[in-house]
Amino acid sequence: MVQYSEETYLYDPSLLIKLDFHRSPAKFKPFISAANPGEPWMKVRPLKDTDYDRGFLQLLSQLTHVGNVSRTQFLTRFSQMKASGDYFVTVIEDTRKNEIIGAASLVIERKFIHNCAVRGRLEDVVVNDTYRGKQLGKLIVVTVSLLAEELGCYKMSLDCKDKLIKFYESLGYVLIPGNSNSMTIRYDEGPTLKRNATSSGSSGTVGDSCQTVVVILPFKSTFIK
Repeated sequence: MVQYSEETYLYDPSLLIKLDFHRSPAKFKPFISAANPGEPWMKVRPLKDTDYDRGFLQLLSQLTHVGNVSRTQFLTRFSQMKASGDYFVTVIEDTRKNEIIGAASLVIERKFIHNCAVRGRLEDVVVNDTYRGKQLGKLIVVTVSLLAEELGCYKMSLDCKDKLIKFYESLGYVLIPGNSNSMTIRYDEGPTLKRNATSSGSSGTVGDSCQTVVVILPFKSTFIK
């Protein structure tokens, strides 16, 4: 096991201890939380600058293409995120193996609207597929959702595939009638810009399109423009 003389958290880990999981509509059986994730060898915490060696990028590759990211690139991006103060990448560690097994990111958007309010976006949710049955997907999403509320976000949004809508609805997220489309311009697929617009009425295989889902904080089903 690699030993580190000093490690840096992306954000203050004490924020996670304050979270009240009873505020979430999610049903945990048995009940778990960021402070008590259900197993003594599991730990929910902010990303560390040393997680390059704990398989964080390899875990992300289960979600999407990551690329050949060097240690220097990882540390540079980590420093940029920490300096901005708007990135809250949260992970679950298997301390027996010194390995990251779950992750999700809360990204804060600073607005002029709503009296210069802040909005949260849920990004890059992934759990190692060998740890199914331990409610880790639910745990990591509820953790960052409650963190958004703790940080004063007026709402939290995410994009997800159709097949995941029921999962996110069980955690307090709602589809907004008439405003549940996901639209994208990709700049990494060649010289020609490719536009991708999907909605609940789009053609194609169910589960391949994405929906925009919003949860209002605290957890209510009303929509604030």
